[in-house]
Amino acid sequence: MKAIQLQQPREFNVIDLPEPEAPGPGEVLVATHCMGICGTDLSGYLGKFPFFRYPRIPGHELGVEVLAVGSDVTNVSVGDRCSVEPYMNCGHCFACRKGNSNCCTTLDVIGVMTDGGLRERFLIRADKLHRSAALNWEQLALVETLAIGCHATDRGGVQNGEHALIIGAGPIGLSVLEFTRLTGAQITVMDMAQSRLDFVRETYGITSTVLFRGDGSETEQLRAYTNGDMYSVVTDATGSRQSMSSAFQYCAHTGSLVYVGITTEEVGFVHPVLHRPEITLKASRNALPADFGRIIRLIEEGTINTDPWITHRIGFDEVLTRFESFTRPETGAIKAVINL
Repeated sequence: MKAIQLQQPREFNVIDLPEPEAPGPGEVLVATHCMGICGTDLSGYLGKFPFFRYPRIPGHELGVEVLAVGSDVTNVSVGDRCSVEPYMNCGHCFACRKGNSNCCTTLDVIGVMTDGGLRERFLIRADKLHRSAALNWEQLALVETLAIGCHATDRGGVQNGEHALIIGAGPIGLSVLEFTRLTGAQITVMDMAQSRLDFVRETYGITSTVLFRGDGSETEQLRAYTNGDMYSVVTDATGSRQSMSSAFQYCAHTGSLVYVGITTEEVGFVHPVLHRPEITLKASRNALPADFGRIIRLIEEGTINTDPWITHRIGFDEVLTRFESFTRPETGAIKAVINL
């Protein structure tokens, strides 16, 4: 059985694996049909993601088919099409007992800390599968990306009519946009790439966009959009130390700042920028099980349209030659997927 393994940063190899064993109690054997390439995968490839362990078979944004089920499995059946919730939590630590399985103290995310889905077949816990008879493989693979934005939006708690700023219009920023728009908030998007801002305007009709130039002009533009108040909720989806450190300036007094992007570098700020306006600073990690079911329903009913997202498609045999290109902004990828 073929798999692709990231041996170390910037080094992929095709490897042979033995066939998986028959699924045990609570387990399911699945076949991977589609894998979304996430910012985590790209950062892992570049050696910049703090939780990545090498060598690793990547792949946590997955559309899979159920091939066999173990005993006691009742939530899925052979032939089901499923999205994968890739967060392998313990179920009994402090976070899990509170219902925050996304922050389990011993969390293993497949494709990051343990092997993922860039292989033909693998075993997975049945409770981590979310089925849909209506969605195709690519839509199922995008559910996890959308779940990140769903959870981050919930963490921010923006309300109808309030001003919300999303910094970074990559896939994670776009997933935040999808759910922020459902709140009825007034949305502004800021990015360094005009092409991404054009995508936001054309796809979502968001006219309040700001091209970040780093000369201070963006601050005045944001202030004008909000009649001088600035933003109730700012979500930074860049993973950039510089952006995350300076994002406080865009928050309204008593507003909130949510970090959904991740950096390995130190984020710094002088305390008064947090204290004087009494800003609430939050992190947003992964997503919750209920998010997956909600997102599947929203795609099924047409509230979320994933069609514009996927700009690049490659096959399994193209990964070694084409993956690196998606780390470069000039490639123009909004979302790339691997079809197995």
